Amino acid sequence: MNVFPDFGAVGASGELASVIGALLTIILIAAVLTLIVSAIVWAIASSTGNPYTAQKARVGAFVAIGTAALAGAGIAWANFLLTVGDRI
Repeated sequence: MNVFPDFGAVGASGELASVIGALLTIILIAAVLTLIVSAIVWAIASSTGNPYTAQKARVGAFVAIGTAALAGAGIAWANFLLTVGDRI
């Protein structure tokens, strides 16, 4: 038995795929920019002896890394589930 979702049955599925792709691109660009800004602020705050700002910038950097990882892993996870659903 071959079970696979019928994306053609969804109205405007082509536009939906392009919107999701554009949103993923925006999320990844924002995560990289946030990582760059947070890393710069973390370096400056650490060198000037401001531990509170350094801590907040470090948290921002780790959140940006996590966001980029989750955004990238989401597509891989969805593709994996579609592949597994074919074998169940």
